[in-house]
Amino acid sequence: MQRVNENEQQFRHGDSGPKYMFRGPGHEWGIIVFHPGQSLGPHMHREVEETFYFVSGTPQMIIDGVAHRVRAGDAFRLEPGEAHDILNDTDKDVRIIFIKHPYLPDDKISM
Repeated sequence: MQRVNENEQQFRHGDSGPKYMFRGPGHEWGIIVFHPGQSLGPHMHREVEETFYFVSGTPQMIIDGVAHRVRAGDAFRLEPGEAHDILNDTDKDVRIIFIKHPYLPDDKISM
């Protein structure tokens, strides 16, 4: 059994970006907060499947160059090899939950 508390975890960029709740052994998942103008950065994974659940906000989810306007409650599951980015082009913060499986921390390919 493993237990964590979100308030005890750190965002990558101080008050925004990814915040990991669990990392390994079989999967990893966490929370992303993007302020207006922030983005994930285009990338893909060789073997990892990634799922995003949008808790709040209406950013753009860009998959293989196609932009999708997101609504709160939307979920996207991406196969390995699908290039993706999330762009908060709105004036409000965005909150997202992400899950990656399997746990392969060096699987990301930046584009």
